[in-house]
Amino acid sequence: MSSENNGKVWFITGASRGFGLLWATAALERGDRVAVTARDTASLTHLSQKFGDAVLALQLDVTDREATFGAVNQANTHFGRLDVVLNNAGYGHQGTVEEASEEDVRAQMETNYFGALWVTQAALPLFRAQGSGHLLAVSSVLGVFSIPTFGIYSASKYALEGLFDALNQEVKGFGINVTLIEPAGYATDFGNPSSAKFSVQNPVYTSVRDALSAMAEGYAYGDPAATSPAILKLVDSLNPPLRLGLGETAVSDMTATSQNKITTWEAWRDVSAAAQG
Repeated sequence: MSSENNGKVWFITGASRGFGLLWATAALERGDRVAVTARDTASLTHLSQKFGDAVLALQLDVTDREATFGAVNQANTHFGRLDVVLNNAGYGHQGTVEEASEEDVRAQMETNYFGALWVTQAALPLFRAQGSGHLLAVSSVLGVFSIPTFGIYSASKYALEGLFDALNQEVKGFGINVTLIEPAGYATDFGNPSSAKFSVQNPVYTSVRDALSAMAEGYAYGDPAATSPAILKLVDSLNPPLRLGLGETAVSDMTATSQNKITTWEAWRDVSAAAQG
């Protein structure tokens, strides 16, 4: 797998914690320059103090389309170009489908889906003009399959998957690469109040939640720090994949899901064929 790195310029949303902070730090430590965004720039001060002019800290709520375009263009003007635009901002809503309020669902989609869409739309003209660029979005294994109480979160990631699948086909001719990053479970702060929100629980689903908790017991969560070399290898690749699983269980679980789908489609092939008319 051939690769290259000539000192890249990154734009990373949601860089104050979790994967965004880890990957921004890894890029900066190897000499890249990074525009980092967060809703509160105070959470980014330590990066500016450590890495100086290699960091551009920007306040941004990705649900604000106009502000998102402004931030992307400001970063491009400041550094003279952008090579890697990474959609990382997001959170996980938890609750059964019946429990989810309209506010719950709209808020989830505004951040995880529309936020990534606005960043992407802002970056594309810049990438086209320079004839290169790599657009990335943090999806999830739950963008390939879902589990109980994560339906709303999965819906936002399924939407992102469809968006980037089409995008990849649309922009290849402009020298633009597109990748969906699909992590399995990692020991990040995904479950804390800043990264997760919860619907009001209906007691009729207590057994569903208990079964999910039992299933999660003993789960081998990945080490977030171990993902940084994979991301650097990804952005340095001359032929990056459309989808990259992070974690051994990501590959095995997504493969099993795909195989189950194929088995079902084949079992129902005659019924599907008859419906052709």
